[in-house]
Amino acid sequence: MTDSAAAAAAFGDAQALRALVGAQPLISDWLTVDQLSVDRFAEATGDHQWIHVDPERARRESPFGGPVAHGFMTLSLIPALLGKTVTLKQRMGVNYGLNRVRFTSPVLVGSQLRASFAVESVEDIDNAGVQVVWNVTLERLGSERPVCVAEFITRHYF
Repeated sequence: MTDSAAAAAAFGDAQALRALVGAQPLISDWLTVDQLSVDRFAEATGDHQWIHVDPERARRESPFGGPVAHGFMTLSLIPALLGKTVTLKQRMGVNYGLNRVRFTSPVLVGSQLRASFAVESVEDIDNAGVQVVWNVTLERLGSERPVCVAEFITRHYF
């Protein structure tokens, strides 16, 4: 996968995250999904379905006109894109889970994707941490329809 480097928005405490509730979403840089990354994801997960890893057959037989990234590969880009978009000056952060995920459009190999991160809520949790619910939309350059929408939950300890 290729991407460009952008300065991430930096936040140093829970109050700064709370200020993001209801604010404009934070937008990542564009990232290009390439065949090598799709192949590596297939190796890592054991999902070698031909629509992902056989470009010639996918061009001939797939309703998408070429190979597509795995839905779960698209989903797995969310933490990486968040990390490149938001810098949290924290002791520790963890991915806590997802409440809802939908893959609303295929990601053809060669597509450029970016994510928008809107903070839905920030709640105090044990050990002086906060839990953040992010409404995430992954979009493909040139498409009006997003490729993935998800409610992503993270925990942060400052």
